[in-house]
Amino acid sequence: MKKDFINILDFTRDELEQILATAQELKARKKAGVVETGMAGKTLALYFSKDSLRTRVSLEVAATSMGGAAVYLDFKGKPMFERESLPDQARVVGRLVDAVAIRTFSHQDVVDFARWCAVPVINALTDWTHPTQAMADILTMRECLGDTRGRHLVYIGDGNNVARSLAAICAKLEVKLTIAAPAGYKLGDDLVRIRREAGGGDLREVADPIEAVKTADVIYTDVWVSMGQENEEDKRLAAFAAYQVNRDLWRRAPDGAMVLHCLPAERGREITDEIIDDENVSRVFQQAENRMHIMRALMQEFVVNRGK
Repeated sequence: MKKDFINILDFTRDELEQILATAQELKARKKAGVVETGMAGKTLALYFSKDSLRTRVSLEVAATSMGGAAVYLDFKGKPMFERESLPDQARVVGRLVDAVAIRTFSHQDVVDFARWCAVPVINALTDWTHPTQAMADILTMRECLGDTRGRHLVYIGDGNNVARSLAAICAKLEVKLTIAAPAGYKLGDDLVRIRREAGGGDLREVADPIEAVKTADVIYTDVWVSMGQENEEDKRLAAFAAYQVNRDLWRRAPDGAMVLHCLPAERGREITDEIIDDENVSRVFQQAENRMHIMRALMQEFVVNRGK
């Protein structure tokens, strides 16, 4: 039976822990020079209607570094399912490849594609959620902090797809999460829903970023203007002006607090150069690398081990 990786809330704590453990093992093996061959003879299709650096490279490297192949389908600038219906594409592609990763706007499109597709489907980002990013974030925290249970992650900025994914994984893995966002940009009812579907979680939202970071182990931020929101740029820049992750805000956190950013960064807006480039503080580029290790773990767990 196939498994899809679409929403963190679809998985139990133990299942998420298994993926993380596999990522840690495969990363260690890669660093030791071990060549994986589990994807030999297998192909991953990439359905992308959004620009990408980390996601595309991570997925292609995940497949090819394990002996497989990747096929990139570029739908940027044109409707993904205009020429041929979603069900027809999903049924055809599912007969030609061994897994599909989709990066697009509509979350429902990914859900529907998975319903019609016979092979595993990975959500490589939708406007609703970004689950592979959240998994890489937790992997990074564990490498730096050890056990993440009870640790305090403070997310500063827009209540977007990254914030939703962080809320879901923090609730599942017993990480304390505080989201600091201005009025109109909080998760609000979404946070209540995530807590309910996860069966609990220490999740809260506040307006004051300085208050939020007072007990932070990790300070996390993202862009204030995401793809598709360009017409809101002036309004958003005004709303988030007091939410920049800079040296002053970092100093309000306990000693040793680390900084994360899912990238790409708008340097000088949501984060300053002196923070993102400070190797004693920033774990941003380690976090970016870990996207690939999570993708390799998903290939191993959902494709290589399928049917075992």
